[in-house]
Amino acid sequence: MVKYRIGAVVAEFNYDLTHMMLELAKEEAKIRDCEIVQIVPVPGVFDMPLAIKKILEKDDIDAVITLGAVIEGSTDHDQIVAQQASRKIADLSLESGKPVALGISGPGMTRLDAHKRVEYGKKAVEAAVKMCDRLKEI
Repeated sequence: MVKYRIGAVVAEFNYDLTHMMLELAKEEAKIRDCEIVQIVPVPGVFDMPLAIKKILEKDDIDAVITLGAVIEGSTDHDQIVAQQASRKIADLSLESGKPVALGISGPGMTRLDAHKRVEYGKKAVEAAVKMCDRLKEI
């Protein structure tokens, strides 16, 4: 029996990185007797909140993980994307009463930095599971 059912919202932007993050997340979920039951690809990190909201509305989802990599460019765009998305993602968790784990690396990092942080996929599952456990205790 599966302990928790998790939804995953995955950015297609920097897919080479986010795909690795998703594979690590799936492995971590399995290790923790959980399952990623729905995967929703979105164009980028900024596009995640609407998909997260739709998944959280499902009764059979216990938590959502977000997977993305916001890499520094020649402008401050990466800062804006990461700040706005993370703020709304936190709001959605509070509104739904379900954990939404932030598995988004960046901003202000290079592509090489992002490769070193693909384990954020694993860490997102870990955080989601821990929050589900802790919320049961309240």
